[in-house]
Amino acid sequence: MTRVKRGNVARKRRKKILKFAKGFRGSHSTLFRTANQQVMKALRYAYQDRLKKKRDFRSLWVVRINAAAREYNLSYSQIINKLKKNKILLNRKTLSQIATLDKGTFSKLIQKIV
Repeated sequence: MTRVKRGNVARKRRKKILKFAKGFRGSHSTLFRTANQQVMKALRYAYQDRLKKKRDFRSLWVVRINAAAREYNLSYSQIINKLKKNKILLNRKTLSQIATLDKGTFSKLIQKIV
């Protein structure tokens, strides 16, 4: 059987992992085995947090809409309910931006639905 030399492939794989682990603290960025574990963990967290980011932003928009609604003696749920009844299709992100950046438009919107 012929001899198989894998040095180049293995080195490339290790260098790729260590390059990804740059900036990690201590041996997590220098030793391959610990770096590999930390890279896998970091990739898991990155995936989870990409999903969590969507939840976090939606809850932020809800909080902002609720805060703006309280100025008109309404709650968040009342505003959303009245918008749906009046067939005004605004998502929470847009509604939040209107509430924070353009209070005049938001007050007109409230007057229209109340």
